[in-house]
Amino acid sequence: MPTTDFSYLSATEIARLIRRREVSPVEVMDATVARIEQRNPSLNGLIYLGFDDARREAKAAEAAVMSGTDLPPLHGVPAAIKDLFDFKPGWPTTFGGVRALRDNIAQFHCPFAERIEKGGAILVGKTNAPVMGLRGVTDNYLFGPTNNPFDTTRNPGGSSGGSAAIVADGLVSIAEGTDAGGSIRIPAAWCGVYGYKPAFGRVPVVMRPNAFAGDLPYVFEGPITRTVEDAALAMSVLGGYDPRDPLSLSETVDYLGALKQSIKGFRIGYSPNLDVFPVDPRVAETVERAVGAFTDAGAQVEEIKLGIRYSQRELSDLWLRLMMPLNMGTLEAVKAGGLDLLADHRGDFPPEYLHWIESYGQTMTAADLRRDQAMRSEIYDAFQAAFATYDLVITPTVAALPVKNEAGGNTHGPREVNGEAVDQGIGWCLTYPLNFTGHPAASIPAGLVDGLPVGMQIIGRRYADADVLAASATFERLRPWAESYRICAERVI
Repeated sequence: MPTTDFSYLSATEIARLIRRREVSPVEVMDATVARIEQRNPSLNGLIYLGFDDARREAKAAEAAVMSGTDLPPLHGVPAAIKDLFDFKPGWPTTFGGVRALRDNIAQFHCPFAERIEKGGAILVGKTNAPVMGLRGVTDNYLFGPTNNPFDTTRNPGGSSGGSAAIVADGLVSIAEGTDAGGSIRIPAAWCGVYGYKPAFGRVPVVMRPNAFAGDLPYVFEGPITRTVEDAALAMSVLGGYDPRDPLSLSETVDYLGALKQSIKGFRIGYSPNLDVFPVDPRVAETVERAVGAFTDAGAQVEEIKLGIRYSQRELSDLWLRLMMPLNMGTLEAVKAGGLDLLADHRGDFPPEYLHWIESYGQTMTAADLRRDQAMRSEIYDAFQAAFATYDLVITPTVAALPVKNEAGGNTHGPREVNGEAVDQGIGWCLTYPLNFTGHPAASIPAGLVDGLPVGMQIIGRRYADADVLAASATFERLRPWAESYRICAERVI
Protein backbone atom coordinates (compact mmCIF):
# COMPACT_ATOMS: atom_id res chain seq x y z
CA MET A 1 0.00 0.00 0.00
CA PRO A 2 1.54 3.33 -0.99
CA THR A 3 1.48 5.53 2.08
CA THR A 4 0.35 8.50 0.01
CA ASP A 5 -2.97 6.89 -0.95
CA PHE A 6 -5.51 6.71 1.87
CA SER A 7 -8.60 6.77 -0.35
CA TYR A 8 -10.28 3.59 0.77
CA LEU A 9 -8.70 3.14 4.16
CA SER A 10 -11.21 3.27 6.97
CA ALA A 11 -11.15 6.00 9.59
CA THR A 12 -10.21 3.31 12.11
CA GLU A 13 -7.17 2.33 10.02
CA ILE A 14 -6.06 5.91 9.41
CA ALA A 15 -6.31 6.76 13.12
CA ARG A 16 -4.32 3.62 13.98
CA LEU A 17 -1.55 4.47 11.51
CA ILE A 18 -1.32 8.00 12.88
CA ARG A 19 -1.27 6.80 16.47
CA ARG A 20 1.59 4.43 15.63
CA ARG A 21 3.45 7.26 13.85
CA GLU A 22 3.51 5.24 10.62
CA VAL A 23 1.97 8.21 8.81
CA SER A 24 1.49 11.83 9.81
CA PRO A 25 -1.76 13.83 9.87
CA VAL A 26 -0.13 16.25 7.42
CA GLU A 27 0.62 13.43 4.99
CA VAL A 28 -2.95 12.17 5.26
CA MET A 29 -4.37 15.65 4.74
CA ASP A 30 -2.16 16.36 1.72
CA ALA A 31 -3.32 13.13 0.09
CA THR A 32 -6.95 13.92 0.95
CA VAL A 33 -6.76 17.40 -0.56
CA ALA A 34 -5.16 16.00 -3.70
CA ARG A 35 -7.91 13.41 -4.13
CA ILE A 36 -10.64 15.98 -3.54
CA GLU A 37 -9.12 18.32 -6.11
CA GLN A 38 -8.93 15.46 -8.61
CA ARG A 39 -12.33 13.84 -8.12
CA ASN A 40 -14.76 16.27 -6.54
CA PRO A 41 -15.35 18.18 -9.81
CA SER A 42 -16.95 15.04 -11.25
CA LEU A 43 -19.12 14.56 -8.16
CA ASN A 44 -19.98 18.04 -6.94
CA GLY A 45 -20.17 16.48 -3.50
CA LEU A 46 -18.21 19.13 -1.61
CA ILE A 47 -19.46 22.66 -2.23
CA TYR A 48 -17.13 24.42 0.22
CA LEU A 49 -13.47 23.53 0.64
CA GLY A 50 -11.89 24.49 3.95
CA PHE A 51 -8.37 23.43 3.02
CA ASP A 52 -6.54 26.27 4.78
CA ASP A 53 -8.22 25.43 8.08
CA ALA A 54 -7.70 21.70 7.50
CA ARG A 55 -3.99 22.01 6.76
CA ARG A 56 -3.46 24.22 9.81
CA GLU A 57 -5.27 21.70 12.02
CA ALA A 58 -3.31 18.81 10.48
CA LYS A 59 -0.05 20.50 11.51
CA ALA A 60 -1.38 20.92 15.04
CA ALA A 61 -2.43 17.26 15.03
CA GLU A 62 1.07 16.23 13.94
CA ALA A 63 2.59 18.26 16.78
CA ALA A 64 0.27 16.50 19.24
CA VAL A 65 1.41 13.10 17.95
CA MET A 66 5.07 14.03 18.35
CA SER A 67 4.50 15.41 21.85
CA GLY A 68 3.36 12.03 23.10
CA THR A 69 0.09 13.29 24.59
CA ASP A 70 -3.01 11.11 24.69
CA LEU A 71 -4.78 11.24 21.35
CA PRO A 72 -8.56 11.22 20.79
CA PRO A 73 -10.09 8.32 18.83
CA LEU A 74 -10.26 10.05 15.42
CA HIS A 75 -7.02 12.01 15.70
CA GLY A 76 -5.98 13.32 12.27
CA VAL A 77 -8.82 11.66 10.32
CA PRO A 78 -10.29 13.87 7.54
CA ALA A 79 -14.07 14.31 7.69
CA ALA A 80 -16.78 16.59 6.30
CA ILE A 81 -19.97 18.27 7.46
CA LYS A 82 -23.16 18.96 5.56
CA ASP A 83 -24.32 22.30 4.19
CA LEU A 84 -27.77 22.40 5.75
CA PHE A 85 -28.33 23.27 9.44
CA ASP A 86 -24.69 22.55 10.17
CA PHE A 87 -22.13 25.07 11.25
CA LYS A 88 -18.43 25.75 11.74
CA PRO A 89 -17.22 29.26 12.58
CA GLY A 90 -16.11 31.18 9.50
CA TRP A 91 -17.66 28.70 7.05
CA PRO A 92 -20.69 29.50 4.86
CA THR A 93 -24.11 28.04 5.55
CA THR A 94 -26.64 28.18 2.71
CA PHE A 95 -29.34 25.87 4.14
CA GLY A 96 -29.02 23.59 1.12
CA GLY A 97 -28.14 25.91 -1.71
CA VAL A 98 -30.41 28.90 -1.10
CA ARG A 99 -28.88 31.50 -3.41
CA ALA A 100 -29.67 34.45 -1.14
CA LEU A 101 -27.60 32.81 1.61
CA ARG A 102 -24.45 32.21 -0.44
CA ASP A 103 -22.53 34.66 1.77
CA ASN A 104 -24.13 33.65 5.08
CA ILE A 105 -21.21 32.89 7.41
CA ALA A 106 -21.64 30.87 10.60
CA GLN A 107 -20.11 32.10 13.84
CA PHE A 108 -20.56 28.96 15.94
CA HIS A 109 -20.31 25.16 15.85
CA CYS A 110 -23.16 22.72 15.48
CA PRO A 111 -22.85 19.77 17.91
CA PHE A 112 -21.71 17.36 15.17
CA ALA A 113 -18.84 19.61 14.07
CA GLU A 114 -17.97 20.44 17.66
CA ARG A 115 -17.85 16.82 18.78
CA ILE A 116 -16.20 15.30 15.71
CA GLU A 117 -13.41 17.87 16.01
CA LYS A 118 -13.07 17.27 19.74
CA GLY A 119 -12.81 13.58 18.84
CA GLY A 120 -9.76 14.39 16.70
CA ALA A 121 -11.22 14.52 13.19
CA ILE A 122 -10.24 17.35 10.85
CA LEU A 123 -13.00 18.91 8.74
CA VAL A 124 -12.10 19.51 5.10
CA GLY A 125 -15.30 21.11 3.83
CA LYS A 126 -19.09 21.10 3.52
CA THR A 127 -21.20 18.76 1.40
CA ASN A 128 -24.08 19.48 -0.95
CA ALA A 129 -27.74 19.17 0.07
CA PRO A 130 -31.17 20.11 -1.36
CA VAL A 131 -32.90 23.35 -0.32
CA MET A 132 -33.93 23.06 3.34
CA GLY A 133 -33.39 19.30 3.07
CA LEU A 134 -37.01 18.72 2.08
CA ARG A 135 -36.54 15.93 -0.46
CA GLY A 136 -34.76 12.63 -0.92
CA VAL A 137 -32.43 13.77 -3.73
CA THR A 138 -29.55 16.27 -3.76
CA ASP A 139 -29.86 19.22 -6.12
CA ASN A 140 -30.37 22.97 -5.76
CA TYR A 141 -30.30 26.18 -7.78
CA LEU A 142 -27.03 27.46 -6.27
CA PHE A 143 -24.68 24.49 -6.58
CA GLY A 144 -26.57 22.10 -8.87
CA PRO A 145 -26.86 18.34 -8.46
CA THR A 146 -24.42 15.99 -6.81
CA ASN A 147 -23.54 12.99 -8.96
CA ASN A 148 -23.58 9.38 -7.85
CA PRO A 149 -20.05 7.88 -7.93
CA PHE A 150 -21.44 4.56 -9.19
CA ASP A 151 -22.95 6.37 -12.21
CA THR A 152 -22.32 10.11 -12.47
CA THR A 153 -25.42 10.65 -14.60
CA ARG A 154 -27.50 9.71 -11.56
CA ASN A 155 -28.31 11.28 -8.21
CA PRO A 156 -26.84 10.01 -4.92
CA GLY A 157 -30.06 10.52 -2.96
CA GLY A 158 -30.59 13.06 -0.23
CA SER A 159 -30.63 15.05 1.66
CA SER A 160 -27.10 14.08 2.75
CA GLY A 161 -26.21 13.19 -0.83
CA GLY A 162 -22.94 15.09 -0.97
CA SER A 163 -21.77 13.31 2.17
CA ALA A 164 -22.64 9.85 0.89
CA ALA A 165 -21.10 10.48 -2.52
CA ILE A 166 -17.71 11.61 -1.20
CA VAL A 167 -17.53 8.72 1.25
CA ALA A 168 -18.31 6.19 -1.50
CA ASP A 169 -15.71 7.77 -3.77
CA GLY A 170 -12.98 7.63 -1.13
CA LEU A 171 -12.59 11.38 -0.58
CA VAL A 172 -13.13 11.01 3.19
CA SER A 173 -14.03 8.06 5.40
CA ILE A 174 -16.57 9.87 7.61
CA ALA A 175 -19.11 12.54 6.69
CA GLU A 176 -22.03 14.05 8.52
CA GLY A 177 -25.60 13.08 7.83
CA THR A 178 -28.70 14.73 9.20
CA ASP A 179 -31.98 12.86 9.06
CA ALA A 180 -35.53 14.15 9.46
CA GLY A 181 -37.07 11.72 6.97
CA GLY A 182 -34.27 9.42 5.86
CA SER A 183 -31.55 11.86 4.87
CA ILE A 184 -28.79 9.64 6.30
CA ARG A 185 -30.24 6.36 5.08
CA ILE A 186 -31.54 7.32 1.61
CA PRO A 187 -28.19 8.46 0.16
CA ALA A 188 -26.39 5.66 2.00
CA ALA A 189 -28.62 3.22 0.09
CA TRP A 190 -28.05 4.83 -3.30
CA CYS A 191 -24.28 5.26 -2.78
CA GLY A 192 -23.57 1.81 -1.34
CA VAL A 193 -22.31 3.08 2.02
CA TYR A 194 -23.33 2.61 5.65
CA GLY A 195 -25.62 5.25 7.13
CA TYR A 196 -26.41 5.14 10.83
CA LYS A 197 -29.38 6.97 12.38
CA PRO A 198 -29.03 6.51 16.14
CA ALA A 199 -31.95 6.37 18.54
CA PHE A 200 -33.50 9.77 19.08
CA GLY A 201 -31.55 11.72 21.69
CA ARG A 202 -28.25 9.84 21.33
CA VAL A 203 -26.60 12.65 19.35
CA PRO A 204 -27.74 16.07 20.58
CA VAL A 205 -29.55 18.41 18.22
CA VAL A 206 -29.25 21.99 19.45
CA MET A 207 -31.93 24.34 18.09
CA ARG A 208 -32.89 27.89 18.96
CA PRO A 209 -35.07 29.82 19.51
CA ASN A 210 -37.20 26.65 19.86
CA ALA A 211 -35.10 24.11 21.75
CA PHE A 212 -37.81 21.47 21.25
CA ALA A 213 -38.10 21.77 17.46
CA GLY A 214 -36.27 18.50 16.79
CA ASP A 215 -39.18 16.22 17.71
CA LEU A 216 -41.69 17.17 14.99
CA PRO A 217 -40.78 14.86 13.32
CA TYR A 218 -37.74 13.46 15.07
CA VAL A 219 -34.51 14.98 13.73
CA PHE A 220 -31.26 13.04 13.94
CA GLU A 221 -27.57 13.47 13.26
CA GLY A 222 -25.27 10.56 12.55
CA PRO A 223 -22.31 9.27 10.57
CA ILE A 224 -22.07 8.11 6.97
CA THR A 225 -19.14 5.71 6.53
CA ARG A 226 -17.94 2.77 4.45
CA THR A 227 -17.64 0.39 7.41
CA VAL A 228 -19.79 -0.39 10.44
CA GLU A 229 -16.75 -0.07 12.70
CA ASP A 230 -16.16 3.49 11.52
CA ALA A 231 -19.77 4.39 12.32
CA ALA A 232 -19.40 2.92 15.80
CA LEU A 233 -16.12 4.80 16.29
CA ALA A 234 -17.76 8.04 15.20
CA MET A 235 -20.69 7.42 17.53
CA SER A 236 -18.26 6.99 20.41
CA VAL A 237 -17.38 10.69 20.09
CA LEU A 238 -20.73 12.00 18.83
CA GLY A 239 -23.05 10.41 21.38
CA GLY A 240 -23.86 11.68 24.84
CA TYR A 241 -25.83 14.23 26.80
CA ASP A 242 -25.73 17.94 25.98
CA PRO A 243 -27.45 20.37 28.37
CA ARG A 244 -28.39 22.61 25.42
CA ASP A 245 -30.66 19.84 24.07
CA PRO A 246 -33.57 19.13 26.44
CA LEU A 247 -34.26 15.86 24.64
CA SER A 248 -30.71 14.41 24.64
CA LEU A 249 -29.97 11.19 26.50
CA SER A 250 -27.37 10.70 29.22
CA GLU A 251 -27.13 6.90 28.94
CA THR A 252 -23.75 5.55 27.84
CA VAL A 253 -23.63 3.04 24.97
CA ASP A 254 -20.64 0.82 24.15
CA TYR A 255 -20.88 1.29 20.40
CA LEU A 256 -17.64 -0.49 19.57
CA GLY A 257 -18.39 -3.31 21.97
CA ALA A 258 -21.71 -3.89 20.20
CA LEU A 259 -19.83 -4.99 17.07
CA LYS A 260 -18.79 -8.19 18.87
CA GLN A 261 -22.31 -9.04 20.01
CA SER A 262 -23.82 -12.20 18.51
CA ILE A 263 -27.28 -12.10 16.97
CA LYS A 264 -27.76 -15.85 17.27
CA GLY A 265 -31.28 -16.43 18.51
CA PHE A 266 -32.52 -12.95 17.51
CA ARG A 267 -36.04 -12.85 16.15
CA ILE A 268 -36.15 -10.68 13.05
CA GLY A 269 -39.30 -9.48 11.33
CA TYR A 270 -38.81 -8.93 7.61
CA SER A 271 -41.23 -6.47 6.02
CA PRO A 272 -40.66 -6.31 2.25
CA ASN A 273 -42.75 -3.12 1.87
CA LEU A 274 -43.85 -1.75 5.28
CA ASP A 275 -47.28 -3.07 4.26
CA VAL A 276 -48.11 -0.24 1.84
CA PHE A 277 -45.11 0.86 -0.24
CA PRO A 278 -44.66 -0.22 -3.86
CA VAL A 279 -41.10 -1.54 -4.30
CA ASP A 280 -39.15 -2.10 -7.51
CA PRO A 281 -38.90 -5.91 -7.93
CA ARG A 282 -35.14 -5.66 -8.47
CA VAL A 283 -34.77 -3.88 -5.13
CA ALA A 284 -37.09 -6.33 -3.42
CA GLU A 285 -35.20 -9.36 -4.73
CA THR A 286 -31.83 -7.95 -3.70
CA VAL A 287 -32.98 -7.21 -0.16
CA GLU A 288 -34.73 -10.56 0.20
CA ARG A 289 -31.49 -12.33 -0.72
CA ALA A 290 -29.56 -10.16 1.73
CA VAL A 291 -31.90 -10.99 4.60
CA GLY A 292 -30.71 -14.60 4.31
CA ALA A 293 -27.43 -13.56 5.93
CA PHE A 294 -29.22 -13.20 9.25
CA THR A 295 -30.51 -16.76 9.01
CA ASP A 296 -26.93 -17.86 8.34
CA ALA A 297 -25.93 -16.05 11.55
CA GLY A 298 -28.41 -18.06 13.61
CA ALA A 299 -31.29 -15.59 13.78
CA GLN A 300 -34.93 -16.49 13.10
CA VAL A 301 -36.33 -14.46 10.20
CA GLU A 302 -40.05 -14.25 9.52
CA GLU A 303 -41.97 -12.13 7.05
CA ILE A 304 -44.35 -9.84 8.90
CA LYS A 305 -47.15 -7.33 8.51
CA LEU A 306 -47.09 -4.29 10.77
CA GLY A 307 -50.76 -3.45 10.46
CA ILE A 308 -50.30 0.00 8.93
CA ARG A 309 -53.70 1.11 7.67
CA TYR A 310 -52.78 4.35 5.91
CA SER A 311 -51.75 4.42 2.26
CA GLN A 312 -48.20 5.35 1.33
CA ARG A 313 -49.49 8.64 -0.09
CA GLU A 314 -51.26 9.48 3.15
CA LEU A 315 -48.04 8.75 5.03
CA SER A 316 -45.82 10.90 2.79
CA ASP A 317 -48.33 13.76 2.99
CA LEU A 318 -48.30 13.38 6.78
CA TRP A 319 -44.51 13.64 6.86
CA LEU A 320 -44.51 16.75 4.67
CA ARG A 321 -47.10 18.43 6.91
CA LEU A 322 -45.15 17.56 10.05
CA MET A 323 -42.04 19.11 8.50
CA MET A 324 -43.76 22.47 8.11
CA PRO A 325 -43.30 23.87 11.66
CA LEU A 326 -39.54 23.22 11.49
CA ASN A 327 -39.28 24.85 8.07
CA MET A 328 -41.44 27.80 9.03
CA GLY A 329 -39.25 28.30 12.09
CA THR A 330 -36.14 28.47 9.90
CA LEU A 331 -37.72 30.94 7.50
CA GLU A 332 -38.91 33.13 10.36
CA ALA A 333 -35.47 33.06 12.00
CA VAL A 334 -33.84 34.19 8.75
CA LYS A 335 -36.50 36.90 8.39
CA ALA A 336 -35.77 38.12 11.93
CA GLY A 337 -32.16 38.50 10.78
CA GLY A 338 -33.28 40.88 8.03
CA LEU A 339 -33.85 38.58 5.03
CA ASP A 340 -37.41 37.74 3.97
CA LEU A 341 -36.76 34.75 1.73
CA LEU A 342 -40.36 34.04 0.79
CA ALA A 343 -41.12 37.64 -0.12
CA ASP A 344 -37.90 38.63 -1.84
CA HIS A 345 -36.24 35.41 -3.00
CA ARG A 346 -39.06 33.05 -4.03
CA GLY A 347 -37.04 31.95 -7.05
CA ASP A 348 -34.50 30.32 -4.75
CA PHE A 349 -37.04 27.63 -3.81
CA PRO A 350 -38.38 24.72 -5.89
CA PRO A 351 -42.11 25.01 -6.67
CA GLU A 352 -42.81 21.85 -4.68
CA TYR A 353 -41.29 23.45 -1.59
CA LEU A 354 -43.34 26.61 -2.02
CA HIS A 355 -46.49 24.52 -2.42
CA TRP A 356 -46.07 22.87 0.97
CA ILE A 357 -45.02 26.07 2.74
CA GLU A 358 -47.90 28.14 1.35
CA SER A 359 -50.61 25.47 1.29
CA TYR A 360 -49.88 24.00 4.71
CA GLY A 361 -47.04 25.70 6.59
CA GLN A 362 -48.78 29.07 6.62
CA THR A 363 -52.31 27.73 7.19
CA MET A 364 -52.04 24.78 9.61
CA THR A 365 -54.10 25.00 12.80
CA ALA A 366 -53.63 23.45 16.21
CA ALA A 367 -56.46 21.04 15.36
CA ASP A 368 -54.63 20.00 12.16
CA LEU A 369 -51.46 19.28 14.11
CA ARG A 370 -53.36 17.31 16.75
CA ARG A 371 -54.89 15.08 14.06
CA ASP A 372 -51.49 14.56 12.42
CA GLN A 373 -49.90 13.62 15.72
CA ALA A 374 -52.66 11.03 16.21
CA MET A 375 -51.81 9.53 12.80
CA ARG A 376 -48.14 9.52 13.74
CA SER A 377 -49.00 7.75 17.00
CA GLU A 378 -50.61 4.89 15.08
CA ILE A 379 -47.36 4.30 13.20
CA TYR A 380 -45.45 4.33 16.48
CA ASP A 381 -47.89 1.81 17.94
CA ALA A 382 -47.52 -0.48 14.91
CA PHE A 383 -43.74 -0.63 15.31
CA GLN A 384 -43.95 -1.04 19.07
CA ALA A 385 -46.33 -3.97 18.58
CA ALA A 386 -43.83 -5.59 16.20
CA PHE A 387 -41.01 -5.08 18.69
CA ALA A 388 -43.01 -6.85 21.37
CA THR A 389 -42.20 -10.00 19.37
CA TYR A 390 -39.12 -9.19 17.31
CA ASP A 391 -35.66 -7.86 18.17
CA LEU A 392 -35.19 -6.22 14.76
CA VAL A 393 -37.29 -5.27 11.75
CA ILE A 394 -35.73 -5.36 8.26
CA THR A 395 -37.00 -3.52 5.17
CA PRO A 396 -35.65 -2.12 1.92
CA THR A 397 -34.27 1.37 2.57
CA VAL A 398 -35.75 2.93 -0.56
CA ALA A 399 -38.13 1.47 -3.12
CA ALA A 400 -36.32 2.43 -6.33
CA LEU A 401 -32.90 2.62 -7.96
CA PRO A 402 -31.05 5.96 -8.29
CA VAL A 403 -32.73 8.43 -10.62
CA LYS A 404 -31.08 10.40 -13.41
CA ASN A 405 -30.07 13.98 -12.62
CA GLU A 406 -32.14 16.69 -14.31
CA ALA A 407 -31.07 20.03 -15.73
CA GLY A 408 -31.99 23.25 -13.96
CA GLY A 409 -31.27 22.47 -10.31
CA ASN A 410 -34.51 20.67 -9.46
CA THR A 411 -34.00 16.92 -9.80
CA HIS A 412 -36.97 14.81 -8.67
CA GLY A 413 -37.31 11.34 -7.26
CA PRO A 414 -39.34 8.73 -9.13
CA ARG A 415 -42.89 9.72 -10.09
CA GLU A 416 -44.12 6.16 -9.71
CA VAL A 417 -42.90 2.77 -8.53
CA ASN A 418 -44.37 -0.41 -10.01
CA GLY A 419 -47.01 1.68 -11.74
CA GLU A 420 -48.17 3.28 -8.47
CA ALA A 421 -47.87 7.06 -8.13
CA VAL A 422 -45.67 8.26 -5.26
CA ASP A 423 -44.67 11.67 -3.97
CA GLN A 424 -41.49 12.54 -5.86
CA GLY A 425 -39.86 14.14 -2.85
CA ILE A 426 -40.12 11.36 -0.25
CA GLY A 427 -42.86 8.86 -1.18
CA TRP A 428 -40.44 6.21 -2.49
CA CYS A 429 -38.47 6.08 0.76
CA LEU A 430 -39.27 3.51 3.47
CA THR A 431 -37.31 5.64 5.93
CA TYR A 432 -39.46 8.50 7.17
CA PRO A 433 -41.83 6.33 9.30
CA LEU A 434 -38.85 5.90 11.64
CA ASN A 435 -38.72 9.69 12.00
CA PHE A 436 -42.27 9.45 13.29
CA THR A 437 -41.18 6.90 15.90
CA GLY A 438 -37.57 7.61 16.92
CA HIS A 439 -36.27 4.05 16.62
CA PRO A 440 -32.59 3.54 15.70
CA ALA A 441 -32.10 2.47 12.09
CA ALA A 442 -29.29 1.96 9.61
CA SER A 443 -29.02 1.53 5.87
CA ILE A 444 -26.50 -1.13 4.93
CA PRO A 445 -25.39 -2.11 1.40
CA ALA A 446 -27.44 -5.11 0.30
CA GLY A 447 -26.01 -5.58 -3.19
CA LEU A 448 -25.94 -4.14 -6.69
CA VAL A 449 -28.45 -4.11 -9.53
CA ASP A 450 -26.86 -3.35 -12.89
CA GLY A 451 -23.98 -1.72 -11.04
CA LEU A 452 -26.23 0.48 -8.88
CA PRO A 453 -26.40 0.08 -5.09
CA VAL A 454 -29.39 -1.17 -3.12
CA GLY A 455 -29.77 -0.52 0.61
CA MET A 456 -31.33 -2.62 3.35
CA GLN A 457 -32.78 -0.92 6.42
CA ILE A 458 -32.11 -2.45 9.85
CA ILE A 459 -34.43 -1.11 12.58
CA GLY A 460 -34.02 -1.74 16.29
CA ARG A 461 -36.16 -1.41 19.37
CA ARG A 462 -36.32 2.08 20.84
CA TYR A 463 -32.86 2.88 22.25
CA ALA A 464 -31.45 -0.51 21.16
CA ASP A 465 -28.55 0.99 19.20
CA ALA A 466 -26.33 -1.92 20.19
CA ASP A 467 -28.66 -4.42 18.49
CA VAL A 468 -28.65 -2.48 15.21
CA LEU A 469 -24.87 -2.21 15.22
CA ALA A 470 -24.47 -5.89 16.14
CA ALA A 471 -26.68 -6.96 13.25
CA SER A 472 -24.90 -4.55 10.90
CA ALA A 473 -21.46 -5.87 11.87
CA THR A 474 -22.65 -9.45 11.47
CA PHE A 475 -23.99 -8.72 8.00
CA GLU A 476 -20.77 -6.97 6.98
CA ARG A 477 -18.72 -10.01 8.03
CA LEU A 478 -20.96 -12.43 6.13
CA ARG A 479 -21.70 -10.26 3.06
CA PRO A 480 -18.82 -7.75 2.77
CA TRP A 481 -19.35 -4.96 0.27
CA ALA A 482 -15.94 -3.27 0.18
CA GLU A 483 -15.21 -4.71 -3.26
CA SER A 484 -18.17 -2.81 -4.72
CA TYR A 485 -16.20 0.45 -4.48
CA ARG A 486 -14.03 -0.74 -7.35
CA ILE A 487 -16.81 0.61 -9.60
CA CYS A 488 -16.17 4.06 -8.14
CA ALA A 489 -12.39 3.76 -7.93
CA GLU A 490 -12.07 2.67 -11.57
CA ARG A 491 -14.28 5.49 -12.84
CA VAL A 492 -12.43 7.57 -15.41
CA ILE A 493 -12.20 11.26 -14.47
